[in-house]
Amino acid sequence: MVDVTFSNAMLPRERDRVVVHGELDTMAAATEQPQQITEIEHAHLPVRGLSLHVAQAGKGELGTVVFLHGFPEIWYSWRHQMLAVAAAGYRAVAPDWRGYGLSDQPPEPEAAEYDDLIEDLLAILDALAVPKAFLVAKDFGALVAYDFALCHPNRTCGVMGLGIPFGNDASSINTLPEGLYIFRWAQPGRAEADFGRYNIKRVVRTIYILFSKSEIPMAKEDQEIMDLADLSTPLPEWFTEEDLDVYSSLYEKSGFRYPLQMPYRSLHKRKPIGDAKFQVPVFVVMGEKDYVYKFPGVESAMKDGTMERHAPDMKITYIPEGSHFVQEQFPDYVNELLLAFLKDHPVDK
Repeated sequence: MVDVTFSNAMLPRERDRVVVHGELDTMAAATEQPQQITEIEHAHLPVRGLSLHVAQAGKGELGTVVFLHGFPEIWYSWRHQMLAVAAAGYRAVAPDWRGYGLSDQPPEPEAAEYDDLIEDLLAILDALAVPKAFLVAKDFGALVAYDFALCHPNRTCGVMGLGIPFGNDASSINTLPEGLYIFRWAQPGRAEADFGRYNIKRVVRTIYILFSKSEIPMAKEDQEIMDLADLSTPLPEWFTEEDLDVYSSLYEKSGFRYPLQMPYRSLHKRKPIGDAKFQVPVFVVMGEKDYVYKFPGVESAMKDGTMERHAPDMKITYIPEGSHFVQEQFPDYVNELLLAFLKDHPVDK
């Protein structure tokens, strides 16, 4: 296991320049050479009775990298990483999970099953004729990536998980107070009533602000989660009003009905990994200012050898100022880590 921490001085300051055209039909980013343009293209795939939206970039001479988002994100969360791996010779694929963004809603959102996401991912690889792929994921998407790699090692080249370890005891979260956002949103109807007081843009704005902080979002007894920030609270400096508009437009389309079911009311159905061992390389990146790092059991899982018992080929990197959205906060830096991971594990031809 390699454990690496980089200083803030090593974090690049420049960001990819991203241009969003029309209704997100095309995205382009200029590289250092203005004549070189990488476009992100969009398609819908028939997957297990639903039409799932997939963003793609690159030709994939060196392999395929699939990006899996969490909440409150969608494919757009990975725009910087998609462009970087495409420019490096990989095919970038970023789906919207069922019920998110431009993907179809399942017919019965309240019947959401965690295993549907693993089966959807397998079906996406099949639909795109991808024999095996690197998985890059964060938030609950990282849990799906870990479980997929354990269930389908022959379809997985490696896993890079951002902000979420594996092998820790998820039940330890039950020691936290009742006001924890996870507990509040797990209650049917409570988040719907809380969110319903505001428009979609205000809800997404508040969640991004809260989740970008280093403190665990926790409401008092007489508060709801949306009360923890107001319009006077600034957006994170790396998250623009244009970014907010994109996220808001996609949640206007999908709403929050399924995203509240998955993850907040369905992850308890996930089976523990037990004694399972990864047959592929695993790379976990944790921002030290990510509020998840403060959850009971997370830091110990990162540092006490828990993960190494499951992953013989294991690497951990800490980013001192990294938040829950580290791939958007420090895109160039995360790209550098990602590209090094891909280069260290070339795909067999």
